[in-house]
Amino acid sequence: MRAERFAVVVISLATAPIAWAHHSGSIFNPDSVVAVQGEVSRFSWTNPHVYIYVETTDRSGDVVEWEIETDATPILTRSGWSSQSLQPGDQVVVRANPDRNPQRAHGRLISVTTGSGAMLTPRSSFATRASESDTIAIATDLSGVWSTPLATNAHLWALRRTVRTLTPDSIAAQARYDVTRDSPAGRCIAYPTPTFLGVPYLNEITLDDDRVTISAELFYSERVIYTDGRGHPEDGELTNQGHSIGRWEGDVLVVETTQLEEHPSALIDGAPMGSRRTIIERFSLSEDGRRLLIDFLVEDPDYLAEPFAGTMEWDYAPHLELIGIDCDPEVSNRPWGG
Repeated sequence: MRAERFAVVVISLATAPIAWAHHSGSIFNPDSVVAVQGEVSRFSWTNPHVYIYVETTDRSGDVVEWEIETDATPILTRSGWSSQSLQPGDQVVVRANPDRNPQRAHGRLISVTTGSGAMLTPRSSFATRASESDTIAIATDLSGVWSTPLATNAHLWALRRTVRTLTPDSIAAQARYDVTRDSPAGRCIAYPTPTFLGVPYLNEITLDDDRVTISAELFYSERVIYTDGRGHPEDGELTNQGHSIGRWEGDVLVVETTQLEEHPSALIDGAPMGSRRTIIERFSLSEDGRRLLIDFLVEDPDYLAEPFAGTMEWDYAPHLELIGIDCDPEVSNRPWGG
């Protein structure tokens, strides 16, 4: 790799959009790829995003520092990265989706190639699904560790963009919403269900006699689903994950969640979800025991003109362990992030 530093922008309409788990990917242009050759000035091994800073020279001969954003440390760790993968002074070529604002030297990582020719990608751990390996155990119930494949993550974010059944109040709020300023994730506030189920991290399900617990890797979020026949408490406290009660219909877990606090972007980018909403979920195993099938229905009399339904899948991943993600507000709440 030559030591000269320069940046080249390549437009590629065939580039597949990548959904971003932490904040909306709308600030990046998925149809454009920037190739940046230069020198690593900093490598920030932080959560909820790792950042790579690369100094390069623009066409005017001025030195520019690009900030390249990528996934949280657990995803990178499972993809072969470590805090020592890049060092200041390393010569690299970075491919990234650039910020839609051309004044910002800011992008979302696709790959980075080092001077030795090694290539690092942010999500190579998703390249082979656990279900494709005959050596992976087959689940006999809902318990265990499950991974959210990229297809599910992309499917959920695609669903979020297709909802057109918003009430006038929701449409007005969405028009006022600025992801760079208003996103709760930028303040380290976790997603509630069903978005909780679609981010590309690990979750672990524990089955007890009176409850089902879903522990999430992202932000250490946890959902408790009571299965002991209780109802929802009257005038219960509104919380981020709400109050969930479940019942078993054979091997299918049916869950009703209410008492969710209002959230400005829980399901659809920039459209609020109200505190009167109810969410019904059905969790079941696939016939081969390697996938968890999730159906959901969201009803919100304040912000949805009609119910919103969707489906998602998780992969059984007993060979993986959760790596909790602490959220650093200073890292999370970047002026252009969120």
